[in-house]
Amino acid sequence: MPNARIYQRPKNAMSSGRANTDRWMLEFEQAEPKRPDPLTGWAGSGDVRDQVKLGFPTLEAATAYATREGIDFHVVPAPVRKLKLQAYADNFK
Repeated sequence: MPNARIYQRPKNAMSSGRANTDRWMLEFEQAEPKRPDPLTGWAGSGDVRDQVKLGFPTLEAATAYATREGIDFHVVPAPVRKLKLQAYADNFK
């Protein structure tokens, strides 16, 4: 049985926007370690499930899909958003 993790995408650190952070992702875990290709030096493996990422609108939809397809999964809880509220005048203190 393949193992997978279900998580909510975090906010991109390089942007202030929160696009696609409400979607839940199902991502398969690696079945075998990656090894360097002798010709190109790129890391890779024969496991193609590592390339599959499925998106779902809710956590319930993602878990329902995984149980229906017989996929063992664990849910990674969404990170807690910390807001740092400050006024513009605080930049000059």
